[in-house]
Amino acid sequence: MTVTVRALRPGDPADAEGFARVRRTCLPGMLATAASVTHDAAHAHPDAHYRQLVAVACDGELIGTAQVGLAYDSPEPGQGYANVYVHPDRESRGAGGLLLRTAEEHLARHGATRVHCWSLDGPRNLAWAAAHGYRRSRSAHFLRLDLTADALPPLQVPPPGVELRTAADFAADPRPLFALDAETAADEPGDIGAEPADHEHWLTHTWRHPLLDPALTTVAVVDGRPAAFTLAHTDGEGRYASGMTGTARALRGRGLAKLAKNDSLHRARAAGCTVAYTGNDAGNEPMLAINRWFGYEIDATEVRHVRTLGS
Repeated sequence: MTVTVRALRPGDPADAEGFARVRRTCLPGMLATAASVTHDAAHAHPDAHYRQLVAVACDGELIGTAQVGLAYDSPEPGQGYANVYVHPDRESRGAGGLLLRTAEEHLARHGATRVHCWSLDGPRNLAWAAAHGYRRSRSAHFLRLDLTADALPPLQVPPPGVELRTAADFAADPRPLFALDAETAADEPGDIGAEPADHEHWLTHTWRHPLLDPALTTVAVVDGRPAAFTLAHTDGEGRYASGMTGTARALRGRGLAKLAKNDSLHRARAAGCTVAYTGNDAGNEPMLAINRWFGYEIDATEVRHVRTLGS
């Protein structure tokens, strides 16, 4: 079967929905909708040289996707990424290899010297990555929690001096949430370091993202300032995902992240969400322990791979 690769067509609803469908099928824990795909394409940072590629079969069916760009906020220049997903019913047709080759060519044109990509942790996927010259690095888990099972830990009463709010309470001035998000993101484990994001870009990319649910995003406030939070994403179809959970460095070890996440999960269930997803670096034991306490179970594992271009 002939497969072609091209850029996602901006403003094409069929392209956006097809892209989201493939992502949801390959990795349910990473929420995607047509609106989120369109938003990501329209509001990517210019220095990222971000592209969304699609693989299309000869009958017009969209069977594969790739998210491609430069880690513009990394202190180490030349770091690129190419995350390729092919519908599991349409594998072994060359779509993945063609997507990856097109992505590498794009990144090389914009100065990338290394390319990072994720691969599902299965024999075929790992062999595919190795065959294309990628060596394995760290792993990450996607975890799933059934919100219909009524098994959540009971709501906790905040300790003295701690108040639970939602992101909606910061609608007039979200800058304190930006500062907390930037601080916690800088400490997140990963192969590519990140420096604090630009505030204006954060407003567009995070605060105004169509998946963000301010009413379900819980913020633990200490002495009037955000101290910990759980960023909630929802897709309107009963799926909830923790986009980020973190605590300010000076206040870690007090259980504030667990407090915020528990409140957010209870809010999600009350709002009609039926399943919750979250993601963890396999070496992030503190957050893995918190998620095990909630009852999350591993739903999928991905392995990060890296290749030096030209080698």
